[in-house]
Parts: sequence; structure tokens; C-alpha cells
Amino acid sequence: MTQDAQSPVVLCFSGFDPTGGAGIQADIEAISSQGSHAACIITALTVQDTRNVTSFQTIQSETLIQQARTVLEDMPVAAIKLGMLGDVEIAEAIHSILQDYPQLPVIFDPVLAGGGGGKLAQRSLIDAINQLIIPLSYIVTPNTLEARQLAREADNDVAAAIELLDMGAEYVLLTGSHANTSDVQHKLFANNRLIESFTYQRLSNEYHGSGCTLTAAIAGLIAHDNEPISAIHTALDYTYKTLQQAQHLGMGQLIPNRYYWAK
Repeated sequence: MTQDAQSPVVLCFSGFDPTGGAGIQADIEAISSQGSHAACIITALTVQDTRNVTSFQTIQSETLIQQARTVLEDMPVAAIKLGMLGDVEIAEAIHSILQDYPQLPVIFDPVLAGGGGGKLAQRSLIDAINQLIIPLSYIVTPNTLEARQLAREADNDVAAAIELLDMGAEYVLLTGSHANTSDVQHKLFANNRLIESFTYQRLSNEYHGSGCTLTAAIAGLIAHDNEPISAIHTALDYTYKTLQQAQHLGMGQLIPNRYYWAK
């Protein structure tokens, strides 16, 4: 990047995690690590530690809309990253914004549960995601558990990814950390088929915020006009390194070291 070049802006909608491991702080760190700037809209306030989410409260949807539209009118946003939505009203509010900015690529991490399994989405929200958010998404990044929850008719992971494409997503990156495989296999789907696979050695620990890190890194790279496959591969490599150098800062899952490169 030249001295006069400006960092592209990514508008993020995510929950606030007081541990700093996931949510909006993970977005800021991962996006800035790709040379982009994160403009952040908090969707929900959570009570959580590095083990699980205890409770959460969503932000007023009117406030969220006002914040987002103010930023969009002021800054040259190049991409939008979505994380935890929390409830149907938030999904509807974000949908109203996305409809007005169809030119902006949306990279969506469908956060349905906390790292310890605490539920963050009721069935009504999952239905709203399927109807309002996925059809407007450029890249959706569910893990295998999330893909099965979102898909209504699929009886396996591949069918679930294809169903998400049928809903309107252009790309579905099915992440494999929850799958029962010796290595972690991430699979990228587009045009109703598998187009690329990425394999990484499985690490022995569990991590708090790995999905947020990956999706935010993809968004930061897409904001630089990287092609999807290149952006996803680079973001996967970056995320894997953050996990290799993760820190045991709490009593639960390790927190990815998203600034490992700064040392």
C-alpha cells in the first residue's frame, strides 16, 4: 500500500464480546490485519467468558439503522461483514439496509451458537436469515453444524451447502473444524457444486472467535477487490496462523492471536 493509499472500509454488524475473543473486536483485529478499516455496528451485548455465552441483549433496531446509514452516507464502504444477529428485528433492519446497497458484497458468518454451545438464534431468526439475509449474501461461511441448522431439506453437509446456494448465496464456504475428520477440510461451493477444497492439519485445542476471525479476514480482503477464491484461501491461511499462536487468556477456549504478525 502506498503512503497516499486509503484503507478500504468494511462495515461490520456483530455482537460485543467482553473477552475480546469473538464478535466486534475479532472483526476489527482481523480486518485491520488485511489492511482494511472496520466501521462497526454492534448488534447485541453479550455476557460471556471464554467458555460460553450466558446471556445477551440485542440493540434497538432503530439505533442500528441510524448508525449504519450514517456511516454509509459518510464513508466509501467497500464490503459488509455480518456476524451475530440476535433476533428477527435485527435481521429485518439489516435486510432493509442491504436492499439499498446491492452493489456491496456481503460476507456473512451465520453465528447460531456460542463456542460452548449456548444458543444465539431461535427458529424464527433462522427462518429470517434464510429469507432475508442469505439471498443478499455474496459469501456465507457456516460450519457444518450451522449449515445443517440453516438447511431445511438437506441430509448431509454437501446438500446443506447446495441448499444455501439455492437460497441465493453466491458462494458458501463450509468450514470443517466441527466435522469428525483427521484433518480439517474446508469446502467452497458455487454454481451448485463444489469448486475448491482447503485442507489444514487439525490443531488440538478449541478456540474462541475463530469463525469471526475467518469471515472478517475474508471481508477485509474482498474490500481490496481480491477474487473470492484467492481471498478465502489467504484468509484461511491467516486464520490458521492466528490459531497456531493463540493465547490461553481465560479458563476456557484459546483466543486467536490476530496480531501475531506484529511481533
